[in-house]
Amino acid sequence: MDTSHHLLLLLMFLHYAIGSNSSCVKILPDSSSNIVLEVGKNFTATCHLLEGSVYTSDDIEWRLENISIAKQFYRKINETAVSVTVNVSSDMSGLLRCRAAKESLSYAPQCIYGIFLRTGYPPLKPKNLSCLALQEGKDISSYLNCSWDPGSRSPLLDTNYTLTVNVYVLASDLTYKAECNQHLARYCVVNLETFQIHMLFRVWVEVKNALGSERSDELQKYSAYFVKPNPPLNVRVLTEVNISTSLMVTWKHPVHETVLKLSYAIRYCKVASDVWVEVPESFTEAYMESFRLQSLEPYTQYVVQMRCIGESHSSHWSNWSASVTGHTERFSYCLRLQAPVKTNGKILKYYLNISQDYVMFESHTITDKPRLMYSMELPPGKTASIELAAVNSVGASPKATLFIPRSDQELPGVGDMRWSVRDEKPEPELQVEWTAVPSRPAGLHLFHYLLEWVKIPQNVHQTELQAGWQRVSCNVTNTTLNGDLEKFKRYNISVYPIYKYHVRHTLQTHFLAGRPVTRPAYIQQGPPEKGPTVTVTKSKKNSAALTWEEIPLDRQRGFITDYTIFYEIRNTKQWKSVTVSPNVHSYALTDLASETDYVVNIMASTVAGSEKGMDCTFKTMKYGDGEVEVIVVVVCLSFLFLTVFIIMLCLWKREVIKKLLWPQVPDPSDSSIAHWSPDFPIKADVPKEDVSVVEVDVFDGKSLSEEDKAVLPLKKDKYLSEEHSSGIGGSSCMSSPHHSVSDIDSGDSGQTTASTVQYSSVVAGAYKGQTPSHQPPAFARSESTQPLLDCEEHPDHLSESGGQSRSSYFRRGRELELGVLGQECDGASLTFCPVQEETSPVAEDPPALCYMQQQSGYLPQ
Repeated sequence: MDTSHHLLLLLMFLHYAIGSNSSCVKILPDSSSNIVLEVGKNFTATCHLLEGSVYTSDDIEWRLENISIAKQFYRKINETAVSVTVNVSSDMSGLLRCRAAKESLSYAPQCIYGIFLRTGYPPLKPKNLSCLALQEGKDISSYLNCSWDPGSRSPLLDTNYTLTVNVYVLASDLTYKAECNQHLARYCVVNLETFQIHMLFRVWVEVKNALGSERSDELQKYSAYFVKPNPPLNVRVLTEVNISTSLMVTWKHPVHETVLKLSYAIRYCKVASDVWVEVPESFTEAYMESFRLQSLEPYTQYVVQMRCIGESHSSHWSNWSASVTGHTERFSYCLRLQAPVKTNGKILKYYLNISQDYVMFESHTITDKPRLMYSMELPPGKTASIELAAVNSVGASPKATLFIPRSDQELPGVGDMRWSVRDEKPEPELQVEWTAVPSRPAGLHLFHYLLEWVKIPQNVHQTELQAGWQRVSCNVTNTTLNGDLEKFKRYNISVYPIYKYHVRHTLQTHFLAGRPVTRPAYIQQGPPEKGPTVTVTKSKKNSAALTWEEIPLDRQRGFITDYTIFYEIRNTKQWKSVTVSPNVHSYALTDLASETDYVVNIMASTVAGSEKGMDCTFKTMKYGDGEVEVIVVVVCLSFLFLTVFIIMLCLWKREVIKKLLWPQVPDPSDSSIAHWSPDFPIKADVPKEDVSVVEVDVFDGKSLSEEDKAVLPLKKDKYLSEEHSSGIGGSSCMSSPHHSVSDIDSGDSGQTTASTVQYSSVVAGAYKGQTPSHQPPAFARSESTQPLLDCEEHPDHLSESGGQSRSSYFRRGRELELGVLGQECDGASLTFCPVQEETSPVAEDPPALCYMQQQSGYLPQ
């Protein structure tokens, strides 16, 4: 449906639904939105007449869009309700209406109510889920592209596809999701933020619509499985000098092996040809950067392409690289000349003639000692004819002719060839057997077979080959070589079929050699002269990688059948062994003990015996790969957590630590003694002192003379008035019931605190016989955290102990003995100096008070 049609249906639906309050009918089920139905299932709706309606159930009609539904699908429930049941089809989406009307009731308006239906299918299960991540630069893209088969049936409804990727990283899961809202989605892309290499991926797709949901099978693979790398870089094709049938292909890895280790595929074809030859994957599955193409045609241009794939767990090949062209070298033939068996005298020289396509190309006269080797090049597509004649003092021998066909016209060889050794005679003999040529080219006749044996050079510096030939009839398929073959030396035995060909226009007969079949052979084998030398390339905690070189060919003395690796823990004599095939030259020992010395050697064997190589000693490591890193990380993390814990503990207990390291000491500078006397302000430069005040009851008249007692009331009244007017008032002993002189009569109660004791007194001093001066009394006050002494808290005990106890009243632990005159006072202390008592009761003098400060003091008058 187009947009205008949807809009019209929506308006109609709103008209009928919103107007339902004034309508006389109602449909169940009812919904303010679409009612979704599954195609193929039955749907039942019921139309109810509301209370007060003038219509009956016989007046109800059902319509889908503008089409009336047949009465056969109706079911009358009662006089006010009629249901309709229909089988849902894909074209039933639209407005389902219930209408109540009757012609005889023309005065009553018709009643209409409608619901909007949407039909569709539940989603199908997604199948064939596959994902790939493309290479971007030197890294892998963080976007994972996934595709699947949603099924051929469209759900016809709005369907939500959710692609979920779960990455298992360090014992935890990272989950990434992407949603694609389509009726029939086939692919979706999820952003992984960073592509996690060497991690396990779990991928699945969930599809959901109004009729149900499905989930695909889970795709669980390592991350390398999803990577599609770029093609190999810098692909080059190099021509190999003096090798006309091969090309060297080199390239660079498109991504580092730590990210993705790759294996490669190579294909090639001739220029202007569309027939590709692909190198078997087993030849290029290693992590390499070069490969030699062999068995090519000489002097021919080839096109080479490459692609790569993850070496393990991968499923996506890269695209083929751009085509690179290279050509092979010209074909070079090596001619070996051999003197005639019957020379009939001394050979003086040889005549050598070479023709290409029946045209003389070059001619040589070889004198003195004949050269056994002669090299020549033959361009592709050309034939060559070689003629050789030996000359003695009498004349020239008949010519020996060799015809070389074009390189693309290789003649067939024998079917198969094998050899065996016969030991019946005193000296062993080498017997060769082959299968006849399966098919012969037209125009060619099998003339005979040529057997050739060539002693393999013992080293690269040897240029002279030791070879021999032997001809046998074309009807023979086995023979014994009659050459003088050396024991324990390897020979290459070849069988050539020789074809006879007549050239009509020249009336010449040419002999053509078919493709040879070659096998290595020994006439007699023996044990190797020396064993292989083993090298430990890498030692780990429980394994060691061994490599060894192949025994030189001249010292093998036979075909190597296998290698046996012997190893033991040093000096235990408990040897273990492992046997590997002769083409293996490396091996990894496993299940070794850690941090242990081992001895290893390798024995090479032939059918005739074995020989061990030299011992090699190695030591396994104490820790495996990654263990040291794990230990370092654990120690560092533990130290970090311990440091953080200590810091947090110090912050949490900082007040306790502060009190332990720096205990709180009262600050003397905070004393308020300087502010006790309101009539005598203290100078700003006078330092605060920690002053203790001793109270002396000068109004106690027990030890006073009559003259002093006379002035005692006057002094007391004056002092009391001065004290009360000073503002000090009340008791200064805030933690004790002890009263000062100033509050004996007033009866003020003492003030108490938890930690501070205040001392206050009106201090006056006079000598016997002196009249009290009119100078106001001095006020002394102090605050201290030190508790009161027992004598301060209980002054009544002092009166019971007599005058001597009163004279011994002291503060801060300094006791003044009776009869000791205070000659001088310390800077911040107070003491009192009693006068020696006489026997006469009137001879007593009042005690003298000494009060001094650190910088300035006052002496008694």
